[in-house]
Amino acid sequence: MRGAQRIVVVAVAVLALVAGGVGWWQYVDLTSGPAGDNAALVDEKGTTEVQSQVAVALERVLTYDHADPTPTEESARTMLAGKARSEYATLFAALQKQAPGQKLVLTAKVSAAGVTELEGDRASLLVYVDQSSRRAGEDQANVSAAQLAVTAKRSDSGSWQVTSLRPL
Repeated sequence: MRGAQRIVVVAVAVLALVAGGVGWWQYVDLTSGPAGDNAALVDEKGTTEVQSQVAVALERVLTYDHADPTPTEESARTMLAGKARSEYATLFAALQKQAPGQKLVLTAKVSAAGVTELEGDRASLLVYVDQSSRRAGEDQANVSAAQLAVTAKRSDSGSWQVTSLRPL
């Protein structure tokens, strides 16, 4: 009977080692390569942080009141960087020329934002924005929707700045 017990113990030990090896191999396979580098798949806190900060930034820089453009300008200065800042400056200059005559008020609301990639201090997002515009003499606001491919970078202060906006 002692020999049979030894065989059972050895068989159980071998099975445990094989199961552990297979589990380790699957872990390494899942965490290596491009998918393993994308923290958007596993870092809920980091993903939520970039999502919310980018949504706030877009709402602030895409909201505009002809009577007081200063909040929009200040938001763009602090929340946009790189290519997004220069592209926005061009758009903002054209808006400032037309808006006072039309008494234009734009209000932006992010309806959904999803992080497609999060790697270190860089993120890519798909963002859905609803923007309403109201001009003097109009009874109702005109509402339009946009899909944007957005890239963002974490600044030295730790906040996320939009570095690229591309309409889809």
